[in-house]
Amino acid sequence: MKLLVRDRLFGIGDDYWIEDDRGRKVFLVDGKAMRLRDTFELKDAQGRVLVDIHAKMFALRDTMVIEREGQPLATIRRKRLSLLRNHYRVTLAEGTELDVSGKILDREFAIEYDGELLADISRRWFSVRETYGLHIVREDADPALLLAVAVCVIRLAEKERGEDD
Repeated sequence: MKLLVRDRLFGIGDDYWIEDDRGRKVFLVDGKAMRLRDTFELKDAQGRVLVDIHAKMFALRDTMVIEREGQPLATIRRKRLSLLRNHYRVTLAEGTELDVSGKILDREFAIEYDGELLADISRRWFSVRETYGLHIVREDADPALLLAVAVCVIRLAEKERGEDD
């Protein structure tokens, strides 16, 4: 599955559609304004909330949390002992860990599980500068979760660099 994401879509209070490779609206990122922390909802085309994304309050390191139906699904934070600045760890609720690495701010990175590629995020597929793609490699992967992970690591990398909205 390939998804088209328009860059800078993750502003607080902004709503944006994410399209598939055929131009169909698949997901809506609904930014929630007037909150103390970054908060987004990822909805399907019918408006059903698939996951909630929010910054964790009072964490030692910047952390984002993904929830499904009010239950924690994943926690994302920058890897503590990484020589690479752009290396994040995603800890799923059941304990499984995903690795995210690459040039996050350039939108050239990958999401992997145990060395196996789950999704590839890249601008190289598009001629439009403000657009990047999310290519989900595994058929059995959860597209909403992988999209939410991409949203989180981009937001964390921007905050770390001082591009906070």
